[in-house]
Amino acid sequence: MNWKVISRYIGLALLVSSLFMFLSLLVSLRDGMDSAFGPLLVSFIITFLVGSFPFIFVHKSSSISLKEGYVIIVLSWLFSFIFGMLPYALWGGPFSVDDAWFESVSGFTTTGSTALASVEDLPRSLLFWRSSTHFIGGLGVVVFLLLIIPSSSPVRLRLTNMELSSMSAALYGTRRSKTVYIFASVYLAIFVLSFLAYLLAGMDVFDALNHAMSVSATGGFSTRNESIAAFDSFAVEAVSVVFMLASSLHFGLLYICVVARTLKPLCNQVTKFFLISVLAFSLAVALSLRINGNESSFLEALWNGLFQTVCIVSTTGFAVTDNLNWPVFANLLLLIAALMCGCAGSTTGGIKTDRVLLLFKSIGLQVRKVLHPTRVNEIRMDNRFLRDSEASPHILFICLYFCVLMVSVLLTYLLGMNLYSSLAASISSLGNVGPAIRELGTFGNFSDVAPACKFVLTMDMFLGRIEIYPVLAVVAMIFDRRRRK
Repeated sequence: MNWKVISRYIGLALLVSSLFMFLSLLVSLRDGMDSAFGPLLVSFIITFLVGSFPFIFVHKSSSISLKEGYVIIVLSWLFSFIFGMLPYALWGGPFSVDDAWFESVSGFTTTGSTALASVEDLPRSLLFWRSSTHFIGGLGVVVFLLLIIPSSSPVRLRLTNMELSSMSAALYGTRRSKTVYIFASVYLAIFVLSFLAYLLAGMDVFDALNHAMSVSATGGFSTRNESIAAFDSFAVEAVSVVFMLASSLHFGLLYICVVARTLKPLCNQVTKFFLISVLAFSLAVALSLRINGNESSFLEALWNGLFQTVCIVSTTGFAVTDNLNWPVFANLLLLIAALMCGCAGSTTGGIKTDRVLLLFKSIGLQVRKVLHPTRVNEIRMDNRFLRDSEASPHILFICLYFCVLMVSVLLTYLLGMNLYSSLAASISSLGNVGPAIRELGTFGNFSDVAPACKFVLTMDMFLGRIEIYPVLAVVAMIFDRRRRK
């Protein structure tokens, strides 16, 4: 294991964070050097120096091994979390060390849960830093590295193959060397367009910028305690719904739609299944709200049901209403939606719609095999036929996902959370969704959650963001080395 080479690429990740800390410093200067200027300045200096250190003392390497690649991915995220908490911890105020860690991990993993009772108490520069962690995490710490590394480098190809899900790679329609640029260009396009749309909808520049970073990353951090509801604007809500849905679709397909000037690439089974699921969940939630008298009209219930469903499946976590007093059935539907979430190749978390559809098709295949054992039965995804060897890793991922979820529920329950909150918080955190239900719902926060529970939930966020396997690979390497000794 070449730790010098690994440190060089981790340093790159920290330099990206230091860049956005510097931008946050500019916001502080714009506001007359607010109370976060000192903490941000110290954090910037520390992060920049530590990130620059490997470039001074470590020679550039043209290649990395498979094991080194997984270590780079895992440690780049972990070090981003650690240095990302510095502005919060140094500023103090409502931030304890565990709260600063929680806020940092929640930001970088685009989960959007907060440990703060009132985000409006933060200076604008810290609010900008919170949103910046979303922006970095949405594009991906490792994707930032890939954009910096030359396309001809074998390091870049190896990291690309590790970072991109095999479920999403086939839909880019181009070589893997270009997929990173496609993902980044669509991501930036959604950010810019949502920023302009928010301005046109009536937001000021600062709010539009922060919410655009959140919606493009499907994160959910807001500058207001009541999130989108604070603006009391249908135009702002409509803009949010449109761009949350866009950020939930496969970025490669969106790119092809723009280049080919046609929506035909979106007419595939996964996208149709995703959109139909969103409509079905929205309608069911709306009926539950109206029947139980939570909304004064069906139209209002339908809009609130649609908005919150899109927030959950896109893992954005914005809010227009408090789900604290919603009927159990409506909240249960949102928890189920939080398991599936958006499409592979997007910035969403969760199991992904593609895998859920593949699971249903696999079940159908087994039923057909029972009924017609002599017939040739295959799984068909649009024009592709998948062999068992191609489908089984994704089915195993779903099993692994629920295993991690059960462990998280058990740990948080043993550490003091009630079973209902433990289940909801674990589903929300592992899926990078953000809000859960009851006191942890759309207008709630995690400020009263025990520090040990917060740590477990941040581990869920981390595992959900990098889709579990890279962490397991690194853990397996550690145990393998110890066994050899």
